[in-house]
Amino acid sequence: MSALFTDVFVWAPETPAGMVGPTDLLVVEDTVRAIGPAARQQAPADARVVAGGGHHVLVPGLVNAHFHSPANHLKGAFPSRPLETFMLYESPADPDLAPTPREAYLRTMLGALEMLRTGTTSVQDDAFLMPAPDPDVIDAVMQAYEDSGIRASVALDQPELADADKLPFLDDADALAAALHAPAPAAAPELLAAYDHLFRRWHGAADGRLTAAVSISAPQRVSPEYFGALDDLSRTHDVPLFAHMLETRTQRALSATGSGQERFAGRSLVRYTADLGLLSDRVNVIHAVWVDEHDLDLIAAADAVVAHNPVSNLRLGSGVMPFRAMRDRGIRIALGVDEAICDDTVNTWGVVKQAGLIHNVAGLDADRWPLPAEVLDALWEGGAAAMRRDGRNAERGRIGRVAEGAQADLALLDLHAPAFTPFNDLRGQLVYCESGGSVRMTVVAGRIVAEGGRVVSVDEAELLAEARELHAARRPALERTWAAADALYPAYDAVVRRAARTDVGMTRWIATDRTTA
Repeated sequence: MSALFTDVFVWAPETPAGMVGPTDLLVVEDTVRAIGPAARQQAPADARVVAGGGHHVLVPGLVNAHFHSPANHLKGAFPSRPLETFMLYESPADPDLAPTPREAYLRTMLGALEMLRTGTTSVQDDAFLMPAPDPDVIDAVMQAYEDSGIRASVALDQPELADADKLPFLDDADALAAALHAPAPAAAPELLAAYDHLFRRWHGAADGRLTAAVSISAPQRVSPEYFGALDDLSRTHDVPLFAHMLETRTQRALSATGSGQERFAGRSLVRYTADLGLLSDRVNVIHAVWVDEHDLDLIAAADAVVAHNPVSNLRLGSGVMPFRAMRDRGIRIALGVDEAICDDTVNTWGVVKQAGLIHNVAGLDADRWPLPAEVLDALWEGGAAAMRRDGRNAERGRIGRVAEGAQADLALLDLHAPAFTPFNDLRGQLVYCESGGSVRMTVVAGRIVAEGGRVVSVDEAELLAEARELHAARRPALERTWAAADALYPAYDAVVRRAARTDVGMTRWIATDRTTA
């Protein structure tokens, strides 16, 4: 298809105003063909004309650089808890909770609809398909992304080791030895077979809009051999490798003396990964909250991307990521929702605003606080780098920019909407004011997928009604599983509290008093 946007402003980060115009922009097939007078001259006769009226701005489609779609049905379900206890309820490996393909499709679609409606055009989905990744369920997730029209890169976030290998300070948990030492639901050969299916069936599907990625979940959750096998896949296909690292104080404590996890030998998870030779520019280091100066130097040297999830970090009490220390080293930062269960929306604008605010509590030197331009750079340039669509691979369309030759992933915002009335500064109002309510149209790979506040690529109302019905039927099984998690909670809570009392040489919490641990 072709679309001609007339009398619009266009995002231009190199300019003082952050935009140029009013001007015209032409989309042909999946690419921005022309900006300026040439747009009308080159427009095909059958191009759809979208009149901007001099009060709309085209910005790059938002990039949600870290997400877990399987929890889309659980938004608002749980109180805030530290990650290690939160996960008991979020992702239990209970076969009774294994989704049917239709459930997986609808859960995935819930997130895609919310993203598209509010201008997010790209997502990296680190999908944990518990208890194990079934090919039919993988197909259902990918089919939802294909049908919705969003751009998606999907990995399988599956642990390979038992909980006893992932947590510190388990010497007092003998009563739960059976649960802690139970093997992961799927071993490495089964997981690699699932990846083989994902890559063969879906990598490059929908004219390249859908791609596969790989995920180790976290270094402590997999063996070096499985980590290496996924790194090989990542290198062969030039795709991202997702790795949660140092999200929590408990993960930092894995390297502490007496943690019981001798394989780390006093090394942080970042150092451990680097020593394995597996920290590269393809790695998305997810969260990176409890990193120290040495960790940051290693991440910078590897040219890895950090996926920053500030809302999730607050919801789970994980801490505040050292944003400025990363920027000072030239580390590329992307922004992510994380998941609907700990955000609790799938609206990237909330993440943008939080990224612009939370780091202001780092100290009184306001010159060190994030500027709106830096936050938007993380959203678009960092997001493109995380997805390996930042121009380094000439065979892949560039995202995160509004430029001739770039992919036509666009969001059209109304500058007469409340967030921009009165208009003062584009960058500041995008970061601090916009919530998605100004988005009038969302375009992915040249296709209009949302318009006038609704997704037009699928029957949104029918899908939402079906999702409500299926979730109501699943609710009793969920409640039984949550009750079973209550029995495990004290042992996991004891681990978290002991980690909180352990000196790890830093703090990423705002409060330094640990007496309540």
